[in-house]
Amino acid sequence: QVQLVESGGGLVQAGGSLRLSCAASGNIFSINSMGWYRRAPGKQRELVAAVTSDGRMNYADSVKGRFTISRDNAKNTIYLQMNSLKPEDTAVYYCNVEAYTSPYRLFASYWGQGTQVTVSS
Repeated sequence: QVQLVESGGGLVQAGGSLRLSCAASGNIFSINSMGWYRRAPGKQRELVAAVTSDGRMNYADSVKGRFTISRDNAKNTIYLQMNSLKPEDTAVYYCNVEAYTSPYRLFASYWGQGTQVTVSS
């Protein structure tokens, strides 16, 4: 159906930066939204940032001003630029895509395998 390939996680010191990317491929007819979620140890998964097909962006309050999501529609790819990272940003980050697939235009939500981001103090 839809495959997601994530990259860019790693270990960084507090105050540092990382850039995540997520590329979607497969039987995509159209994409409604693409975004990043994260799950920290012992916590529920939460939205980090998302962007819709018409360019509307949504950020978690905790990352506003530090993280920036961007989208390359031609490549079905999103990026998450994370600056001024804090230890509390440590989590597994998951890419999410909501899309219609060909040939039957079925709508579904797809998840990547996750990429670890660790911020040391």
